[in-house]
Amino acid sequence: MIVNLEWFRTFKAIYETGSLTAAAQALYISQPGVSLHLNSLEAHTGYKLFDRAARKMVPTERGKLMYNFILEPITKLEAAEQQFNKSSKTDKATISIGMCFETFQFTLEPHMSTLPFNVIIKFGEYVQMQHDLDKGLLDLIITPQKGIQTNLDYRPFSKERIVLIGGSRSNTDAFDNLLSAGKVTEAEAWLKQQVWYSTAADMDHLKKFWHLNFNKHPDFKPNYIVPNICSIVRCLSDGIGFSIIPDFLCRNELEQGKVKLVWEGRKVIENILYFGTRKKTIYTNEINQIQRIFENHTT
Repeated sequence: MIVNLEWFRTFKAIYETGSLTAAAQALYISQPGVSLHLNSLEAHTGYKLFDRAARKMVPTERGKLMYNFILEPITKLEAAEQQFNKSSKTDKATISIGMCFETFQFTLEPHMSTLPFNVIIKFGEYVQMQHDLDKGLLDLIITPQKGIQTNLDYRPFSKERIVLIGGSRSNTDAFDNLLSAGKVTEAEAWLKQQVWYSTAADMDHLKKFWHLNFNKHPDFKPNYIVPNICSIVRCLSDGIGFSIIPDFLCRNELEQGKVKLVWEGRKVIENILYFGTRKKTIYTNEINQIQRIFENHTT
C-alpha cells in the first residue's frame, strides 16, 4: 500500500484544529474526504491516531508521536509548494490569506472572481495564522487577535460587536419587559426556554456573552447545531429563534428586517479586527486591494 502524502497533511490539519469539520475548512476539502484520509492513514499504520470525542478529536499517544515526527517535513513541503506556486506564475501574483470561514463567506467570497491576481484562502486558528504569516506561508490575515512576532504589523480597520439576535418572527416583548423592570434572572430564564442556534465548532460567543451578562455558564443546549454562523443567519431569516453572533455577519439581514437585534447586553462585547501583514512584502498592491474590500464591507 502506497502512502499518500495528502493523508499526512490531513492528519496534521485534524491535529491542529481538533475536529474533522475544522480540518475540512482549513484544507478546503469535504469532511468525508478528511475522514477517508484519516481512515486510510490509520489502516496503513495499523494504529488508532485519534480518540473520537463528542466535539473534539483527541490525539492518541501514537498520534502525538506521528505529529512530532511529520511536522517539520510537512511544513517544509507546504512552504516549497507555496514558493513554487508564486514563482511559477510570473504573469500573475499569488497571495495567501488567512481568516475564519464566516469572514471569507460574508466579505471576500463575492469578489473573488474580480481580483486580477491569484488567491489562496486558508482557514484555521488565529495563533496558527500568525505563525504562518511570520513564516511566509500567508501574506495577509484577518484577525481579532494580535500576535507577538516582531516581524508582523497589525492595523485595526473595524470592530465587531457580539450581540443577541432573533429571527424576525420572534416575539421578544416579554424579554424586553423583564429587562426594563430590571428582572435579569427572569430574563435569563425566559431566554433559556427559547429556540437556540449555534455552531458545531465554536460556542465561545454564547459562553462569553452569558458569563458577562448573567454571571454564569449557559446551562442549556442549543436546539440546532449548524456548520457555521452564516448558516445560523440563513436559518433565522424570517423565522423564529435566537443566537449570539458578531453583528457584522448579519448586517444585511438586519437592514432588510429578516433578523432583529434583540439585546447588546448589559456589558457590550466588542472585538477590534486587524489586518495582519509582514513588515516587508512584495505584494503591497494586492494586499491593499483586499484591504479596501474589507473596509468597504465593514464601514
